[in-house]
Amino acid sequence: MSNPSNLKYTKEHEWLKDNGDGTATIGITEFAQGELGDIVFVELEESGFEFSQDDVFGTVEAVKTVSELFAPVDGEVVEINEALEDNPELVNDDPFGEGWMIKIKITDASQLESLLSSDDYADLTS
Repeated sequence: MSNPSNLKYTKEHEWLKDNGDGTATIGITEFAQGELGDIVFVELEESGFEFSQDDVFGTVEAVKTVSELFAPVDGEVVEINEALEDNPELVNDDPFGEGWMIKIKITDASQLESLLSSDDYADLTS
């Protein structure tokens, strides 16, 4: 299982891509979707929702469980992946691409330093 090196990771199995313009894209890792199994529903907070690091920003429902999604950094939702409403399986099929979940405006960029590198995350999941 490969974890893209251009992303940052959390111990709760979310990934974050710094878009370089004060925003970030967030989703769950390949490891997380594999542990959850077939994802049947994704519920996300709407645009404008503000949260702090480690707050819940949504849930993922799989055939066998429901899992909360935790914010990697402080931010405000600026976009949600509306394709997941009709096609939640995108998270299983392409967790680092078409299966992204939210885009946020980062409100505390210093928190990016507390996230895991791809190598550190690989150590955590091996």
